[in-house]
Amino acid sequence: MSTDTTASVSTHILDTSIGRPAECVAITLAARSGSDAEWVTLGGSATDADGRCKDLPALPEETTHVRLDFETETYFAKKQAEAQQDAPRVRDSGAFFPEVAITFAVKPGEHYHVPLLLNPFGYSVYRGS
Repeated sequence: MSTDTTASVSTHILDTSIGRPAECVAITLAARSGSDAEWVTLGGSATDADGRCKDLPALPEETTHVRLDFETETYFAKKQAEAQQDAPRVRDSGAFFPEVAITFAVKPGEHYHVPLLLNPFGYSVYRGS
């Protein structure tokens, strides 16, 4: 929840290769106060069955930049293992992007919802509502 002195962040992931939410993707949240400041890892969570991460840590006052790190390699390795069970001839393609790091600027009092559209060979991100 954002306040007059802080911003807030939420996210969700849609696996566009299957048209479904991406479940159990680990996400780490980091923040900094100014372009020259050090990143501070605030904590993390993982996406639920709906691809949403509802319990990211609150941002400290004075935060100007936020970074979300999505651990995609483990997610796609699990999906590949499931595909191999169903169809052993499926070629192991892995994930081209083992992780996705999204950095964006924030202002106090604003909420930032950052959806990630993901597939093994590409991704897209935007500011949602």
